[in-house]
Amino acid sequence: MKISNKYSFPLISSIFLTVVPLIFSSALTVAVVTHENTVSAFTWQDWTLITFVCCLTCTFAFTPPTLLALIFGYFIAWNAVLPVFMMNMVAIFLVNSITKRIDGDKFRNYLADNKKVSSILENIRKEELKFIFFTKLSPVLPFALTNFVFALSGAKLKNILLGGFFGMIPRTLLAVWTGSQAKEIRKLLENPNEGNLQKILVILLLIVSVGGILYYILPRKVEN
Repeated sequence: MKISNKYSFPLISSIFLTVVPLIFSSALTVAVVTHENTVSAFTWQDWTLITFVCCLTCTFAFTPPTLLALIFGYFIAWNAVLPVFMMNMVAIFLVNSITKRIDGDKFRNYLADNKKVSSILENIRKEELKFIFFTKLSPVLPFALTNFVFALSGAKLKNILLGGFFGMIPRTLLAVWTGSQAKEIRKLLENPNEGNLQKILVILLLIVSVGGILYYILPRKVEN
């Protein structure tokens, strides 16, 4: 079956943005665990260079920011907050710019032909910033995929950046804190939510984010 050019790019890219992070996360985990002593000896210049490289790897979905926050938190503790947030913002901006340059409004126009999807998008646009915030708040939605979807949907870059920044604050700080408290890098990466407090916080973030997303997706009655 031939895939229409209208949505072949979004479809292929969506698959890429979900499969690639899984593969590279596994590879990165093995590399960090194997060379823990070497990474521990990195200077601030090394971490600066790594941060710039990770901005690109996050953009192209090679490395999930939450995993990087855990690793950075483990090795440099709370000094990881600034570089991790920088990775997030740079990646969001680059994904948006690249996607719009490649796809234009083709996929957005395709979605507009579907009445149900068009209705959902209309509900989202009314509270775009809040919807993006709750989406980014979720600890389970893939970072790169959500950036890609927002770019395709025609969301305003200002709202994507603001919603992404504030939405990523809780999960990023949680990941950095979890990493800084870990005793062994292997245990941290194999089970990042091992502690009861971490599990409770992740569940709370999930509940709040899902509730917020559903609130802005589902149609609401208009009061006269």
